[in-house]
Amino acid sequence: MKKSILQRIFKKILKVITLPLIFFKKIIDNLRKKIKLSITFKITSTYLGLYLLSLILVVILTLAGYLGYKLYELDNTGDSYAPYIVEKTVHNKESLDAFVIDERIEGILLHDNNFNLISRTGSEYKDYENNIFSKIEIIRNNRIYKYTNSYAFNDKLYYLTINFNIQRIVSELMIIGIFITGAGLLGALILAAIGPLASKKIVRPIKDMTEVAKTITSNNINTRLNVKASQYELKELAETFNKMMDRIEEDYIRQQHFVSDASHELRTPIAVMKGYADMLDRWGKKDQEVLEESIQAIKNETNNMQDLVEKLLFIARNDKNTLKLNKEEFVLKDLVKEVAKETKMISNNKNIECICEDNSIVFADKNRIKQAIRIFVENAIKFTPDNGSIFIRCRRDEDYTVVDIEDTGIGIKKRNLKKIFDRFYKEELSREKEHGGHGLGLSIAKIIVLGHRGKIKVKSTYEKGSIFSIYLPYIKK
Repeated sequence: MKKSILQRIFKKILKVITLPLIFFKKIIDNLRKKIKLSITFKITSTYLGLYLLSLILVVILTLAGYLGYKLYELDNTGDSYAPYIVEKTVHNKESLDAFVIDERIEGILLHDNNFNLISRTGSEYKDYENNIFSKIEIIRNNRIYKYTNSYAFNDKLYYLTINFNIQRIVSELMIIGIFITGAGLLGALILAAIGPLASKKIVRPIKDMTEVAKTITSNNINTRLNVKASQYELKELAETFNKMMDRIEEDYIRQQHFVSDASHELRTPIAVMKGYADMLDRWGKKDQEVLEESIQAIKNETNNMQDLVEKLLFIARNDKNTLKLNKEEFVLKDLVKEVAKETKMISNNKNIECICEDNSIVFADKNRIKQAIRIFVENAIKFTPDNGSIFIRCRRDEDYTVVDIEDTGIGIKKRNLKKIFDRFYKEELSREKEHGGHGLGLSIAKIIVLGHRGKIKVKSTYEKGSIFSIYLPYIKK
């Protein structure tokens, strides 16, 4: 009993102890998450990092420049003292102590041309050092700058060394470095405080774009980003987004029209079938004539619906990029003659002529190309009056083999030429019951031809006739 009480007390104490740690861990995790995802923080930290890097470079270059300038001054001082010192020491035998007239001079050495010491005063640096690395080492360790140079006097060469104490210069460097670093860090603090505000101003257009993008739904798909409020790269981003939304809106509207038109096309046969089914249910069971009429009508409408569904599935596969073409090599002329022969058998009231002499071989899906040619031929038959003429020709045009289907029918009005390949589009006359159709044939033909990297050209004169030309790339003659 006592043991369980102690355990509970221990757990409570442990919980109290670990509670601040858990709270601190949550704060750290949230901060890390914000740091990872916040563009504002990333911009601020990037600029702050560049600022600190620039500050370091400024401090180093400033100190190096100041040190170089001071050493240059010492070299000039040495150049002015050197001839006088050499002449007086060698010729007049004067002591070097007399030349320590500058508080910066800590010692003077004079060597002959064999680097033997002639005279010295002050510091114990007796060697003649002309190596830059040795000079730097002495500056770093002893705060001494060794000025060295050679001078000719009385046809003899002498080497002079003047040791300058640069402790004062080093102290000045430290003070300058501290002042610059302090001012730079103060600027860094100001940047860290103001940076997020400036960064938020920079990314505000992105936030506005995000808010606008969140409001876009199917009900207001025409909403666009404000390009004028954006600048440079953000303007380009806004324009790209708007163009993308234009394409989406266009596809969405096309899909809506497609669904609406498909529903409309399906509604009619379903209504007819329902009407005949109701008629059969009421009195067609006993009336043989009504029974046969209803069955035939239902069969016709079923076939019509089947044809429509197959066309819709074909277009849907193309839209999803799942339409497959089984390509093979064949002579296009033979396929065109086959279509013409089949058409003559079922269209006795039209004059159909086939003139094909081009022997070009194409690499294509034979059944699909036959389907496309047949669509254009059936379209010509549909809009050509009885005893009218339809001409089917094959020819070659540069890199293409061409199939022309020409009719002497009603033609197409100029304003409607751009619409004829739209889905469910029907010319005024084709809306009549006797012409039938769903308005999908030319759309399917266009899909097939473009799928073979071909093209379609249309020439039409209203009330005189039309010419549909199918261009397919051939592989050899």
